[in-house]
Amino acid sequence: MRLILILSFTLLMTACKEKIPESLTAQKIIDEAIQRAGGELYACSHIDFVFRDRLYSLEYNDNRKILKRSFELDSTQVVDIKRNGNFERMVDNQTVKVPDTTARKFSNSINSVHYFAYLPYGLNDGAVNKKLLGERKIKGEEYYVIEVTFDQTGGGDDFEDVYIYWIHKEHFTPNYLAYEFHVNGGGMRFREALNERYVEGIRFVDYSNYKPKETASIYEIDRLYQQNKLTLLSTIELEEIRVNVDNCN
Repeated sequence: MRLILILSFTLLMTACKEKIPESLTAQKIIDEAIQRAGGELYACSHIDFVFRDRLYSLEYNDNRKILKRSFELDSTQVVDIKRNGNFERMVDNQTVKVPDTTARKFSNSINSVHYFAYLPYGLNDGAVNKKLLGERKIKGEEYYVIEVTFDQTGGGDDFEDVYIYWIHKEHFTPNYLAYEFHVNGGGMRFREALNERYVEGIRFVDYSNYKPKETASIYEIDRLYQQNKLTLLSTIELEEIRVNVDNCN
């Protein structure tokens, strides 16, 4: 089964040069983007990566997703776990009590890192709403522009956030994204994908992370990017990526 999945992925990459119908919906565009980025491999692979000196892991148990974050703190080993909507912290293999507000903060942080690491896979979650806004050019390349919003039910604490994805019209890769958030005073970010690579058939990228220099609309932030009117805040890099597809059978 593993060989079949890898061969299927290779065939899809070869098909990238074939003409894609122009009358695509937002859903069809996202489906195509997910398939070319790894497709079924996302739902069965064990993935590890290091981000800012912390180890993040995606595991599956009885088809249920488990998100982890591991690191050392004051000479102790800390493992944060999010599964079935619940948060658990273990210190030196012992479960410790965490206040609800802190647990929610940690849970959201873990979810955010994993979410961006596996894009575009999460864009077909049940609470996600997708709308095709049109087409734009960035650096001479043509993109579909898709707005993503979230239902309150199932959309998490940040359900009011708005995301924009620029999906390459030929390769169906989400090379740029932007989001408008409301926590901690709110703000806006624009990310440019860098260092694209495939590990065991799954696409991973790093990002240059920008913010507007002045008040702006998220629907025009790509124009500001091309006009050099964004400030670079950070570079987001995933290191030591490991993908185990042994469960994909």
